[in-house]
Amino acid sequence: MIEVEGLTKRYGPTLAVNDVSFTVQKGEILGFLGPNGAGKTTTMRVITGFLFPTSGRVRVAGFDVGTESLEAKKHIGYLPETPPVYPDMTVSEYLAFAARIKGVARGDIKKRVGDVSERCAIGDVQRRQIGKLSKGYRQRVGLAQALVHSPDVLILDEPTAGLDPKQIIETRELIKSFAGDHTVILSTHILPEVSKTCQRVLVISGGQVVAEGAPDELVRRLQGYEDIVLIVEGPAPEIIDKLQRITGVNVVEPREAAGTQVTLEVHAEKGHDVRADLAQTVVESGWKLFELKTGGLSLEDIFLKLTTKDLSEAQESAPSPALDIS
Repeated sequence: MIEVEGLTKRYGPTLAVNDVSFTVQKGEILGFLGPNGAGKTTTMRVITGFLFPTSGRVRVAGFDVGTESLEAKKHIGYLPETPPVYPDMTVSEYLAFAARIKGVARGDIKKRVGDVSERCAIGDVQRRQIGKLSKGYRQRVGLAQALVHSPDVLILDEPTAGLDPKQIIETRELIKSFAGDHTVILSTHILPEVSKTCQRVLVISGGQVVAEGAPDELVRRLQGYEDIVLIVEGPAPEIIDKLQRITGVNVVEPREAAGTQVTLEVHAEKGHDVRADLAQTVVESGWKLFELKTGGLSLEDIFLKLTTKDLSEAQESAPSPALDIS
């Protein structure tokens, strides 16, 4: 649905985006993650046709954004970081206006405005001036205008910026509901946004893609081993000795002890799922298993590892500029 090939964008001597390539499949929600100034917004503006690339090609729904811009834009709904609303218009007036300029048939405008108002939970403010709405409601109105022509592709740039916690949760759930019906690129530097909303993550730093894949796959790829945490009741030395004999287990390290309970961290070989063997060994040995869970790097750790220069081992060891684990 979205194809970006060798995208490069310069602002004079400044290289904002450097040879970026990726694809987004139909119905997928892609998290576009990176620090401020990484090139996220520039990339999204090129995809939506607001900027022309210095080099490279972008296709949306089969149309080249550079040579078939109008056709491509018919398939795109765009919510920039600051919603493009007119504060003096009422919500219903603005959405009807947005529907007209986006080519919605005159006879369908009322229905489309009603549908997106219900979906974005703004039906109760239809007659109010946009300038008198809260930040959260203005953000929803901006999202409604992006949806009003029922586009195949949604480009959302920092859609929860400035919202309160309740509004953030509501917006996340709304975006998640788009999966399958719309192809979504969600740009953000807020890490929980990605893990709770997106099916796949693309990390950009310094204008280049440095990693791509599902969040849990990024953890496993960068960590280099599987990490499992157990809480067991029993004699710690004997437990450690037995668990270390399990095929695929590299090392078992004690983390803390409380009475007769011990918390252990197990490092297993990458690609080996040893959880069932760990549980079976504990139970057959007559010890009590209170907890068994996967552990390791968090999304925050990944973000720092990939975007901080002094923690760039993953980039140096990768066979290509992008760490493709999809």
